[in-house]
Amino acid sequence: MRKDIDIPAVKNVTVAIEKSVIEAGADEWRVHLINENDFAIENTLVASKGYGKKNGKEQKTSTLRHFLDTVEANSTSRIEIINPDVFHLNNEYWVSYYVDGQMFDKRFTFLPESIKTENLIYIKALDAKGILHS
Repeated sequence: MRKDIDIPAVKNVTVAIEKSVIEAGADEWRVHLINENDFAIENTLVASKGYGKKNGKEQKTSTLRHFLDTVEANSTSRIEIINPDVFHLNNEYWVSYYVDGQMFDKRFTFLPESIKTENLIYIKALDAKGILHS
């Protein structure tokens, strides 16, 4: 049973959404995993999905699974590009990885309408502006 498995707390690993200008007038929103530990995380798997309501009707996206393999110490790895059409949903990233044979996992959820230009901050790990999950 899952309740019998000891899964320690995730520390210094988070998800951020970067806003990039790819050409004049065109923006691209990229989702990144940030590992700020002094060690690599291995067998990294991220499941992403969106869910919520629009005009009173339930909506959900497909669940996408991304295998990032090893994310080196103090580095980042791009997970996916996210379409602004889903910013009105809860956008969830469930991250699982191993360190020295021990499994870690955590869900990072960006709330509806939290991904917007007004919320951009400078993210040192990406050397860019974006939305950092806290």
